[in-house]
Amino acid sequence: MSPKEKKTIFLDVGGVLLTNGWDTPAREKAANHFELDFPIMNHLHSFIFNVYEIGKITLDQYLDTVVFTEPRKFTHKEFKEFMMAQSEELPGMIAWLSTWKK
Repeated sequence: MSPKEKKTIFLDVGGVLLTNGWDTPAREKAANHFELDFPIMNHLHSFIFNVYEIGKITLDQYLDTVVFTEPRKFTHKEFKEFMMAQSEELPGMIAWLSTWKK
C-alpha cells in the first residue's frame, strides 16, 4: 500500500497531540490551587475516572464526585477552566497532523 492510499489514522489526543492534561501532576496542581485535599481528591478520581472516560457520566458529574463533595468557594466553571488550561499542544504535532491530512 502506498502512502497516498492511506486514508485513516487513529491516535489519542492526550499524550499524542496534547499533553496528558489531567494526569497526576495536573490534579495535584489543581488541588493546590483550589486548596483541596489531594490524597482524597486523587482517591475519588481513581474511583470514578474510568466511568467518565468511557462516556457514562458527564464532566460535571465527575467533578461532583471528585471535587464538589461539599460546598466550595469556586464554581464548576472556574474549576473546568483551570482543568482545561492544563492541556497544551505537544510541539509540532497538530501541524504534522494537518500536513498529513492534506
